[in-house]
Amino acid sequence: MNIGAAAASSGLPAKTIRYYEEIDLVRPLRAANGYRDYSQADVHRLRFLQRARSLGFTIEECRSLLSLYDDEGRASADVKTVALEKIGEVERKIAELEAMKATLTRLADCCHGDDRPDCPILDDLAGRGTAV
Repeated sequence: MNIGAAAASSGLPAKTIRYYEEIDLVRPLRAANGYRDYSQADVHRLRFLQRARSLGFTIEECRSLLSLYDDEGRASADVKTVALEKIGEVERKIAELEAMKATLTRLADCCHGDDRPDCPILDDLAGRGTAV
């Protein structure tokens, strides 16, 4: 199938598929006319990549996951380790976002939000924070 059909089947834009080919995550055959010829296996890999990326895996992590996927002798413990590491990363990001939210909430609570020009939010951002 051509790249348009592969894009429709995988849910990825053609530009992303070309990029994945460029970085060697997918290797479609070339038809006699030089056009990419995606197989069902290629589309399956593209769906795999789309799902992994939607769960926050980086390109290099996707490369590792594909390597594990392709290795029929893999240990599921290896795959679980990758997933658990990603969970730890997500938990750290959640903690960072909660801290950011708490700081912004505190700053917003310190701001009168009226017509006066003084603003503890801007003061804090400028390093002159007096907000508690």
